[in-house]
Amino acid sequence: MQTDCARPTCSNEAAKFPAPRTAIGVFLDKYSLLLCIIFVGIACVRIISADKALSLTPDEPFHLACAIDYLSNHEVGWDLENPPVARALEAIGPYLAGVRLTSSTTNPYVDGADMLARTGNVDGMVFRLRLGTLPFFLLACLVVGGWANHFFGKAVAVIAVALFTSLPTTLSDAGLGTTDMALAATTGAAFLAAILWAEKPSWIRAIVMGLLTALAFLSKSTALGYLAISVLLGAWAYWVTSPIGWRALLHLASRYLATFVLAVMVTVLVIWAAYWFSFGPVPELGISLPAPEYFQGLLTALNHNKNGANAYLLGEFGTGGWWYYFPVALAVKTPIAFLILAAMGIIVCFRLRATISYLLPAAFVLGVLLPAMTGRINIGVRHVAPVYLGLSIIAALGLLRLLQSSRYRLLSYSTAIVLLVWMNVSVGMQHPDYLAYFNGFAGKHPENILVDSNYDWGQDLKVLSKRLHQLRADHVALGSLDGAIRDRYREEWYGIPRIINVDDVTPAPGWTAVSASFVKSYRFMIPARVTVQNAWYERVTPTERLGPYFLYYVPPAGGAPAQNAAHP
Repeated sequence: MQTDCARPTCSNEAAKFPAPRTAIGVFLDKYSLLLCIIFVGIACVRIISADKALSLTPDEPFHLACAIDYLSNHEVGWDLENPPVARALEAIGPYLAGVRLTSSTTNPYVDGADMLARTGNVDGMVFRLRLGTLPFFLLACLVVGGWANHFFGKAVAVIAVALFTSLPTTLSDAGLGTTDMALAATTGAAFLAAILWAEKPSWIRAIVMGLLTALAFLSKSTALGYLAISVLLGAWAYWVTSPIGWRALLHLASRYLATFVLAVMVTVLVIWAAYWFSFGPVPELGISLPAPEYFQGLLTALNHNKNGANAYLLGEFGTGGWWYYFPVALAVKTPIAFLILAAMGIIVCFRLRATISYLLPAAFVLGVLLPAMTGRINIGVRHVAPVYLGLSIIAALGLLRLLQSSRYRLLSYSTAIVLLVWMNVSVGMQHPDYLAYFNGFAGKHPENILVDSNYDWGQDLKVLSKRLHQLRADHVALGSLDGAIRDRYREEWYGIPRIINVDDVTPAPGWTAVSASFVKSYRFMIPARVTVQNAWYERVTPTERLGPYFLYYVPPAGGAPAQNAAHP
C-alpha cells in the first residue's frame, strides 16, 4: 500500500524552500507583502508613464474595433480566431466614454483607426484602452507571487515578483491594448488553479479552476494548447515524483472525478455565456454545438497556423516558420542577467527534482514553449509571454540560493548585486520603449535578427515626428508598420510632415524614413505594392538612425542620398 504522502496533496510541505538563514532572507520574509506591493507599484508607474511616448501599434485599433462590435452588437464575426473576452474587458474604458462603431469597411484595422479619429481625443482613448490591460498585469503579478509563496515561501515570492515586474516584455505587453498580457495572466492563473485543485479537489477550487480556465480560453486561442500541454507535463511530473500502482491511481481518480466534472461544466458554461448562449452549426465539423463561433475560431486558428504567417528571422523572410524562432527571441529579448539567474534556478530545480513543486514551473514553461516551437506563426516573443511567469519563479530560486550561500558569502552577495543592477539598468535605459528592448547578444543591429512586434511595431512615430520637425522637413517619404493606418492620421495625430509614398527603385528628393519592419518584412506583404528585393535604401548607409527608423536625405536636385550627415 502507498502512503498518503504519495498523493499530490502532500507535495506542498515537502517543497518548501529552505528557511532563510541570512539577514536578507529574514528581511524579505518579514516584509514580503509590502515589498511586493512596492515592486508592482513601481512597474505600474513605469507602464503608465510610457503611454504618452508611444504611438498606436497595428493590433490596437484592430482589437478595439472587434471589442466595440462585441460589446455594442453582441457579434464576433469580424475575428473568430481571437476570442472576445480579454479585449472586451480592455475596451470597457473607451466603450463607457462613448466610443461606438459607425463605419463599415469590413476591415477592423481601418475601422478601429476611424473610430479613434472620430472621438477627437485619440491619445485619451488610446490611454483608456491601454489602461484596460493593467488588471491583467496585476493578475499576472498575483499568480507569480502566489505560486512562489505557496510552494517556496515569502522570500522567493518577493524576488519572483521583483524580477517579473522588471522584465521588458512584461512592461511592454502591460502597456499596450493587446491580448498578450491577458494570455500570460490567465494561462498562468488557470495552471496555478489546476495545481491547487490537484492538491485538494474541493468544490470551491473546482469552480475557481473552471472560471480561470474559461477566462484563459476566452483570452487567446493559443491558451487552449498551452494549458493542455502544461497540465499534461505537470501530471507527468506528479507521476514521476509520486509513483503509484494502477489500482491506487484508479482510486485516486475517483476522488477527483466529481469536482473535475464540475470544473468542466463551469468552463463550458462560461464560454457559452461569452458567446451570448449561441447555438448553431460548425460547417467543418458537420454538427451543431453551443458557442459555434468558439469552435469555428479554433479551426480558423489551426488553419492559420497550417498556412503560416509572414515573418522574419535572422535575415530571412518567409511564411513557413522556424522551430527555433522563439528560443532565439527569448535569448535576445530577455536581459542576460535574468537568463543567468534562470540558468541557476534550473540547476536548483534539477537537484531538487524529486519534489514535485520544483518541476511545475518548468512544466509550465515547456508547456508554452514546445507547442509554440511547432507552430508556423512567428511574429513576436509576445506570443509566448506566459513563459516569463514560470521563468521568474525559477530565476528567483536561483537568486535566493545564491544569496544563501554561506561558503563564499561576499562573492555571492557581490554577484547577486551585479546581476540585479545590470538587469535593472539595461531595462531602465530602454524606458519608455520597452517593446524595442534587445540584450547585448543582439549587437548593434537587432533588426538583422528580429523585427515586427519584437522591435518595430509603429510605437515610435511620435519620436520620428519630433525629429523631422527638428530637421525642418516639409514632407517625408514614409514606410512604416503602425496602427494609424492612413497617412492623414499619421499627419494629424502625430504631426508628421506631408507624407508621400516610398519608391524602392528611385529615392525621392528630401527626407525618406523607413522602419526596420517595413524594410525587412512589411513591404513584401502589401498586395498592391510594386517592390524589389534589394531596394535603394538597403544599399545606402542611412543619414542617421532613430531607434528602429532609418533616415535618408536626398538633395532637391536629385543627387545621391546624403550619408552620415545632418540636413544643412
